[in-house]
Amino acid sequence: MWCIAKIDSEYRERMYRILKLYSEDYNPEYPIICFDEKQKYFISDLKEKIPMKPGISEKHDYTYKVTGSANIFVAVDFNGGKRDIMVTDRRTKKDFAMYIKHLVKNVFPDAKKLRIIMDNLNTHTYTAILENFEFQEAVRLINKIIIIPTPKHASWLNIAEIEINVMDMQCTGRRISNKKLLISEITAYMNNRNENKSKINWSFTKEDADKKLSKCYI
Repeated sequence: MWCIAKIDSEYRERMYRILKLYSEDYNPEYPIICFDEKQKYFISDLKEKIPMKPGISEKHDYTYKVTGSANIFVAVDFNGGKRDIMVTDRRTKKDFAMYIKHLVKNVFPDAKKLRIIMDNLNTHTYTAILENFEFQEAVRLINKIIIIPTPKHASWLNIAEIEINVMDMQCTGRRISNKKLLISEITAYMNNRNENKSKINWSFTKEDADKKLSKCYI
């Protein structure tokens, strides 16, 4: 559930921009990439779990031990049915910059420009790229992307949140004890979704927003 307070002109401007992008026909040369990250804690059982059996789910004792955590970057081309997911130790400016380079060079190498929708975390900036690469390389990367911020307190507008929710239901929303296992599970999830070209159908429009949210406009 998202709590929406008063919606000012900046909120509406950003919301309308994103909803307009979501309504566009798919163009693989200028894909719309929704980006977000998720922290995942590594949890070990203190008592031996009861394995699953036909018709019976796996069972855990309520006691557990947190042994660490990792960051999960998620980028989804929801119209193209493609997503990239990467596990990192942290989510610093350097981690963000390196992941943007990965998207540009490895995931969408044929795209002319990536239009990337993301939230307002202080690492999500062009400056992070400038600070972590030589100037010419940083400029080349920046020229390949457009960062499109969501309104503040409006994560519901980011389709990456939907992908993360699906990932949690199918993969990461359970106890995972270490980074190696997390990477293995996420890789299997990502490959399956990509092989099936699983898309996300967004139907909420500007007209819907005005109808449902106008009482909150200021």
